[in-house]
Amino acid sequence: MNVTVFGTGFVGLVAGACMADFGLNVHCVDIDERKIAQLNQGIMPIYEQGLEELVSRNVSQKRLHFTSDLESAVRNSLVLFIAVGTEGRPDGRANLEHVRNVAQLIGRCMEEYKVVVMKSTVPVGTAAVVAEWVREAQSKPIEFDVVSNPEFLREGAAIEDFMRPNRVVLGADNARALAIVKDIYRPLYLIETPFVTTDNRTAELIKYATNSFLAIKISYINEVARLCDRVGADVHVIAKAVGMDGRIGRKFLHPGPGYGGSCLPKDTRAFLRTFEDYGVPNHLVAASVRINDEQIGEVLRKLTDALGGLEGRTIGLLGLTYKPNTNDVRESPSLAIARALLQAGAQVVGFDPIAHCEAGEAVQHPNFKIADSALASAAGADAVVVGTEWNEFRNLDLAELKRRMTGSVLLDARNIYDPETVAALGFCYIGVGRATEAERNSRKLGMAFAARA
Repeated sequence: MNVTVFGTGFVGLVAGACMADFGLNVHCVDIDERKIAQLNQGIMPIYEQGLEELVSRNVSQKRLHFTSDLESAVRNSLVLFIAVGTEGRPDGRANLEHVRNVAQLIGRCMEEYKVVVMKSTVPVGTAAVVAEWVREAQSKPIEFDVVSNPEFLREGAAIEDFMRPNRVVLGADNARALAIVKDIYRPLYLIETPFVTTDNRTAELIKYATNSFLAIKISYINEVARLCDRVGADVHVIAKAVGMDGRIGRKFLHPGPGYGGSCLPKDTRAFLRTFEDYGVPNHLVAASVRINDEQIGEVLRKLTDALGGLEGRTIGLLGLTYKPNTNDVRESPSLAIARALLQAGAQVVGFDPIAHCEAGEAVQHPNFKIADSALASAAGADAVVVGTEWNEFRNLDLAELKRRMTGSVLLDARNIYDPETVAALGFCYIGVGRATEAERNSRKLGMAFAARA
């Protein structure tokens, strides 16, 4: 089967390479001719574990092709995946401009039956709108169908998620189109992957409902962590115990500086706008977004209290991406911390194992510097902040880190260190919802005296 994927970003490139590995003949298409030229040279536009090897293998087997010839890609494929960006607009709604452009191109170029598959994350009702865009662009009526197939790929584990997914969601209003797309995923039947088949509108909502629920879990545990900071409890023990409940589960109960990346912030805001557009109140997702927006302020408040102010201070920042194992700095909480520190008059020296160039482009400020190592970022620092939980930071020589610093504050915004171990090295340790035993006992004592009074 010939398949075309429009868009060579994170979703499109991973999906195209994985479908080629299924044995399909896949054309990945992009209007960015420079990106296509780089892909044909084996240069990846994103960092994703295993992707370069996967692409190279399937290109060499002549199953994976990269082109900017959009018209030929439409005419030569039965199934056309739309995997272009739907970044949020200023009002929070998804921007469907790229989706519309592809749909109109398909309408102009198609000469026979096609199945148009929506892989991009889009609001409810988009499949019907895409069908209208295709019809309007046709010079004569030609039959086609639109199938909704939302992606659930985690950056850093995207290939595994595509090859061994928790489920595959397919929304369609036509049995023939559904059968064709199911045939693409035939290799997944061998590993008994669950398939959820439904209508387009339900499939579109599944994506937003999933991401918004994950965001709620993150915001919930961050709010619990704030209480733990006040009363001297350990949020990690609480999260572990709560997660042992089979009705809840352990994943996404990790306190920190808040969620970020290309999905959760954008999708929660777009989901809220969908509720608003249909006149349905939403309180949970709105609260989650508000808590997440406040979380950077919580980090800054702790740092300000510990240093007695931020003006003129030098802060080392470990990790600049929104999560480890990616070079994605979009909506990165770590960069949000950097921007807030710079606005407060501090100097920031950041380090990231992968995304130093991307971070430098995202935060262009004379007081924002990029160090060439984690230890170098601490040189002369009044405080060091762990912004992203890269594994290499877990094994840092903390004694050497301390020697290079001017101050002693270590704000562990990802809770990757043991408070007692760090405090024993002479640091003033600050975590999220956890503290050293001495600090917890001090808070409990203070609460006991307050209760007696």
